[in-house]
Amino acid sequence: MPAAGVERLVEYVPAKEVGVAACSRRAGPYQRQVERWLKLAVDGKQSAADCAAVRRFQTTHGIHPNTGFAGPATWGTMRLLAARAHPNAAGRCPVRTTRTVCVDLDRQLMWVQTGANVTYGPVAIRSGRPGYATRTGTYPVYWRHKNHWSTIYNAPMPYAQFFSGGQAFHAIYDNIYSVVGSRGCVNLTYSDARRLWGALRKGDPVHIWGRRPGA
Repeated sequence: MPAAGVERLVEYVPAKEVGVAACSRRAGPYQRQVERWLKLAVDGKQSAADCAAVRRFQTTHGIHPNTGFAGPATWGTMRLLAARAHPNAAGRCPVRTTRTVCVDLDRQLMWVQTGANVTYGPVAIRSGRPGYATRTGTYPVYWRHKNHWSTIYNAPMPYAQFFSGGQAFHAIYDNIYSVVGSRGCVNLTYSDARRLWGALRKGDPVHIWGRRPGA
């Protein structure tokens, strides 16, 4: 089991602002997207009103530190909220009568659907970093190992479900919204990976599309 607090939503902030309790004066990397979501004036510049609105959102959704910096955890939480009602609204994941795993690298989200009925998720993911891209296409879940240990990277891969070579869904003991991606695997929080373990079976198709921003 993960240590208490490991799944807290931790926002990336610049090194100069770590530990600062005051409202951030810096525009975050997702400033425009966050402004648009909050229905603020979209100019990509941080204002006192912008910061106050972002802080309220961060406080409501348990994002720390709640300094108003528009970073990946804040924007990722907004993407997840927007997708909850209908994650496949754009129709990028094929609708089949059987269970299908859908992985959207553009939005860093995944879910499971049977027909048009979503049976798991959507949940946030962390996919491959530059040089370790998560492969796109359709693959079957071919091997599952609940307590897997990577001999390549000497690291735990709890609830590992492999779908393409060494790439798998698995839990991480880290911030799912960290700016550094995986080495190709589709990372989930521990609780999300544990629920996904119960939602899938060997042979289930995994459909992956898009590209991780910045990868």
